[in-house]
Amino acid sequence: MLRSRSRFVRRWITAAVVGSVLVGCGSSSEEPASGKAKPAAKTEVTVEPIKAATELTDTNGTKISLKQEPERIVCLFGLCDDILTELGIVPTATNNALLAHPDFLGEEKAKEVDVIPGGFIAPEVEAILSHKPDLVIGLGDTHGKLAPALKGATTFWAMQPETWEDSVGYLRNVAALTGRTAEGEKAEKTFRTKLAAAEKTPSEKTALVIYGSDENFGVATPEGDVAASLFPKIADYPWKSRGVEGSYSLEEILAQGVDVLFVETMSFGEADGKLSEKLAENPLWGKIPAVKNGDVHEVNSEMWAKGRGTRSLGIVLDEATAALR
Repeated sequence: MLRSRSRFVRRWITAAVVGSVLVGCGSSSEEPASGKAKPAAKTEVTVEPIKAATELTDTNGTKISLKQEPERIVCLFGLCDDILTELGIVPTATNNALLAHPDFLGEEKAKEVDVIPGGFIAPEVEAILSHKPDLVIGLGDTHGKLAPALKGATTFWAMQPETWEDSVGYLRNVAALTGRTAEGEKAEKTFRTKLAAAEKTPSEKTALVIYGSDENFGVATPEGDVAASLFPKIADYPWKSRGVEGSYSLEEILAQGVDVLFVETMSFGEADGKLSEKLAENPLWGKIPAVKNGDVHEVNSEMWAKGRGTRSLGIVLDEATAALR
């Protein structure tokens, strides 16, 4: 299954362009997006009870075993921070900026959480272990390489969320392992209720979520992007995964008549301008209905691209449904 965004990020960090880039210029030999997507299944609001456990098989089939409830948890990607916040837990250390958002800990409290040096791509093992963690949670296809170095010193949990259902599953898993079952059930119920309400009045507008930092942009598809997996429920979202080397051209996007465009500018290090501003240099960009009508929304990439959890996705839903009215 395509894991486009994390591979996209990995390659861009190391080679000025981030992994599985879905090139935004030129043509594609793949079958273009066409027609209306099939109606998505209605979201079930009922939440099954979560049982506390020290051993479980997670939503992706990985077996996790702990001697006791973890108290010191190190987060190496946003879903971990999102889940812990939902459960009322502050991570021992992290390596992303999600906690500083006002709907999470806020800037002042986030400063109290130690930051793992090395960034998202290469967090330093020595720094991780210096916190004596009971549990380290990372993104599988990015941080899986750390497993041998952490083995024997702590438990490493490689998560791989690709849809909102995956994220809910991981929330339930962490709630079980930490004994925060009531908090987990409440967070899941809140998110499911919000999603169910949003899908009752879906927009007829055609939406698109793109991400990147220059003219080489990616199209977020529901099969491998957690935030994008919400969109077939709330709008016309005809974009399908084309595999690791697939691409969408601006010509194809123009042909789809996109009404509302959401843009995630992926910046690393110093700010280098907005993706939408860079794409404006291409004459085709200005012909897209969303651009002509001023319905292009630069969104918070920490929330839309990196958060992946129920708290982040709730914010994505709020912002997306408001823009799609």
